Amino acid sequence: MHPLKYIQSNLLTNEKIIYGVRPHWIIFGSTVFFAILSLFFWIKKPILLTTYIIGGWNLDTLASGILLIVAIYCGIGAFIQYMNSEYGITNKRVLIKVGWISRDSLEIMLEKVEGVLVDQTILGRILSYGTITIIGTGGTKDSFPYIPAPLEFRRTVQEAFDMMENKHKGD
Repeated sequence: MHPLKYIQSNLLTNEKIIYGVRPHWIIFGSTVFFAILSLFFWIKKPILLTTYIIGGWNLDTLASGILLIVAIYCGIGAFIQYMNSEYGITNKRVLIKVGWISRDSLEIMLEKVEGVLVDQTILGRILSYGTITIIGTGGTKDSFPYIPAPLEFRRTVQEAFDMMENKHKGD
C-alpha cells in the first residue's frame, strides 16, 4: 500500500496521486537539540552542576536525565506528527490530513483553489521547508507548516490545475 494511507484510501474514481509528502524532518529538531544537551551534561559534567544531592546523585546527572526525558517526549510527539500528517496533490484535488486523535483535513477540488501561498523563514529556505496556505474560492485560507520543498508543492498544484483545464478544453 502507498505510504500516504489516508490519501490513498480517499481517492475518487479515476483519481491518481501526483505528489505526496510527509512533514519535513525539521520537526525532529527539538528532539535532537535536547538529546545533544543531555549528552553534553552527561559527558562534560559542567563544574557548576557537580554538587551532590540526594543519594549520591549530582545535579549534572539529574539535568542530563531530565533533558533526556524531554528529548524522548519531544521525539514521540514529532514521530506521531510525522506519521499522521499527509500532504498530497492528485489530478483532481489537493488533500491534506494532519492529526491522529484530533484530525484536521482539507480536501479541495483543484478548480476551487485560487492560490497557494508559500512562507519560508531563512532557516526554511536553507533547509527547504516552509508553510503553505491554500486559498480557496470565497477567501477560505488553510495553513500547514513544515512542508518539505513548498515551492515544488505550489508548482505541482499549478501544473495539476493546468492539466485539468487543458483536459476540459479538449472535451
